[in-house]
Amino acid sequence: MSSQTTHEEVHQTKLSPRGKKAIIAGGIGNAVEWVDWAVYTTFSSIFAHHFFPPGDPVAALLATLAIFAVGFIMRPVGAAVMGIYADRNGRKKGLVLTIGMMAAATAVIGFAPTYEQVGILAPMILVAARMIQGFSAGGEFGSSSAFLVESAAPRRRAFAGSWQQVSVGAGVLIASGMGAIITSTLSPEALDSWGWRLAFILAALLGVVGLWLRSSVEETDSFTNAKAAAESSTEQRRNSVFTMFTKHPKETARVFGITIAGTLLYYMWVSYMPTYAAVATGIPLSQALTANFIAVGVFLVLLPFAGILSDKIGRKPTMTAFAAGFLLFSWPAFAMLNGNFWMLLLIELIGVILLLGYSANCAVIMAEQFPPEVRATGIGLPYALAVAIFGGTAPYITTWMNTNGYGDLVWLYCAIAAAIGVVVYLTMPETKGKKLD
Repeated sequence: MSSQTTHEEVHQTKLSPRGKKAIIAGGIGNAVEWVDWAVYTTFSSIFAHHFFPPGDPVAALLATLAIFAVGFIMRPVGAAVMGIYADRNGRKKGLVLTIGMMAAATAVIGFAPTYEQVGILAPMILVAARMIQGFSAGGEFGSSSAFLVESAAPRRRAFAGSWQQVSVGAGVLIASGMGAIITSTLSPEALDSWGWRLAFILAALLGVVGLWLRSSVEETDSFTNAKAAAESSTEQRRNSVFTMFTKHPKETARVFGITIAGTLLYYMWVSYMPTYAAVATGIPLSQALTANFIAVGVFLVLLPFAGILSDKIGRKPTMTAFAAGFLLFSWPAFAMLNGNFWMLLLIELIGVILLLGYSANCAVIMAEQFPPEVRATGIGLPYALAVAIFGGTAPYITTWMNTNGYGDLVWLYCAIAAAIGVVVYLTMPETKGKKLD
């Protein structure tokens, strides 16, 4: 009996070699994809004026950020289409397809002609490329989250799922690092002329590496078993989007609610804060990117430990701590922004530590809401809808507020999102220990 108990305990808590390989291959591929996505935001204030009529740099930046938001609008479309694909054909095939599309679209931006060269065709190309990136990113989250969580031992699901966000953060970190190096080493003329293009081209080349890694992994047992059960069943297999809304409406709404605070605050602190600080306080972009690089590095190191904490004490307490923390910190954070590097670094560090409560949990808690036959769609679509509405519009809204005399209210925008998060997390059921299949 003791031997059997020990064996069961190992099965419940220890990652298998296959599970470790899934984390490595899936995580690295996901990181590469998010380099491609994040490099747009990192360099938006530099390349903006190349794609729009000359004369008003603020209008050009706002237009570029509006295209950033267009990419987010495509994310629900990608989540629906790629979720159906991954739920029907496998997580692996879905992940290979998304990274291929992302790398191709990033290369297009890197080589795109300017407004001066081709006129109105320039912003049209930028919009089309960003739409493809958004479609790819929308399909990425559901497939990669399902893949990582399904590959984990039952009592290590948050730990495994946290690597989805580790890899997202690693992508942002690499993009920020590229930004810090390129903006610090090139002259303003070289940066404006070709330096920003170099970042997009390098990011696209990294996508080829991710494509190769994803092609080498095995499909998860959860999907394989669900597919076999569906094929042996006489019941007609319905579209997974239809199944998600008709059989799992509460879970679908819950995933949407879980995402609101997380996506808005994540994009403000991890992705857009360097550009926002540069515009709002005048701090050199190179310094702002360096502060962001350090903060995201700390975030990545701590994320797996936050996943382990969630596996021990639960999803609810760790996520509630994140939202309550931002509810209290939002006003001091924006009040203290003053153009000083060390103050910006402190604000970034406090923010990313609070974000651990969301980022360590989001993949696993969403995966725990749905059965395998609808899991990629159930994670991806409501998540992408919330990200499009609350995450994709955050840079545009905050930049508009700052340039129109409402910059002192940006903290309230973040605090309201945090308050919504507190309510959602306190009222949701605890899913730690729930049977996944």
